[in-house]
Amino acid sequence: MASLGNIPQNDKSKSFDIVETYNRLLHEDPEITMPVAAIEALIELLVQSNADTVYEFLDLVKTQSDYLKSRIPNSISLSAGTDLFQRYMISSMKPTSTGDFETVRQHLLSNGRLFVSRAKAARERIAAYGKDFVRDGSVVLTHGGSRVVGTLLGKAAEASKTGGNVRFKVIYVMNEARSSESKAVVSLLRAKGVPVATISEGAVGYAMGKVNLVVVGAEGVVENGGIISRLGTYQIALLAKAAGKPFYVAAESHKFVRLYPLGQYDLGIDQQVIEFQTEDEKDLTEDERKFAERTPTDEYFGNIDLPKPNTAVDAVDFTPPALVSALITETGVLTPSAVSEELISMWY
Repeated sequence: MASLGNIPQNDKSKSFDIVETYNRLLHEDPEITMPVAAIEALIELLVQSNADTVYEFLDLVKTQSDYLKSRIPNSISLSAGTDLFQRYMISSMKPTSTGDFETVRQHLLSNGRLFVSRAKAARERIAAYGKDFVRDGSVVLTHGGSRVVGTLLGKAAEASKTGGNVRFKVIYVMNEARSSESKAVVSLLRAKGVPVATISEGAVGYAMGKVNLVVVGAEGVVENGGIISRLGTYQIALLAKAAGKPFYVAAESHKFVRLYPLGQYDLGIDQQVIEFQTEDEKDLTEDERKFAERTPTDEYFGNIDLPKPNTAVDAVDFTPPALVSALITETGVLTPSAVSEELISMWY
């Protein structure tokens, strides 16, 4: 049996590294989301492939999608994109009169690029729907460096300026682990004339009394209408609920994921947020700690060194649907209970 650590190879795409391509796309375009970067990486794979049949074509997409998800520590967000893209590919296939696979291949690639262009345009449509939630004199609390929330608040600021003045303020919850990302959003809003106050994560409860609404982004929207987002979102939602403040989520539909978590520990990823240690364990070397943490599974698979999340940067939490007032998407404003229906319409 092949080791799980080996790249799944196709004889006609051995030189293509989908993980490297995915990371390169994210690095080259800071505005791109993880699901869209994964889809664009799959399209680059298909452009370079020499698949001769539809089956080989779709099998290549599935194999490389699975491999990409296995190599990214938190693959929840990108898996929403790859899974939806595979479904889109299957549903968009059309037989040709000549039976020529190259015609089918070009049709699939064309539809794949159309899918990406629509996904990228979703942010502006969400901003158009969401800006009306920001009203005169309101104070908005946000965090997480969400690009879609930044666009939404920017659109609200532009609408305010056409009326002669800036009508709202923002309280931004800073995350030291992602300080550059947070500062970029703050600078963007201040440049548009929006007064922004920055606070630490420990000051959210103190600030909530000044807040009129909370707007956050999401890495994934799950089947029950809850969201998976940056660590700290859950506690902000709890505080907003306790204070009677609406909690809105701005998210693109390509982040809707077929996952049904019941709590924080059902996400299928090992985040190591809570690590118990004794004084003696602090003195262990990294190799000694890895040896102590080995499991029978590690022995069976050759102790594969799979990537693990950087807890400070990559960790996420689950916010249940009972804490979400509404989801703002490119197709309109949804209640959490409507997410399952939206997923059914997207997949079946």
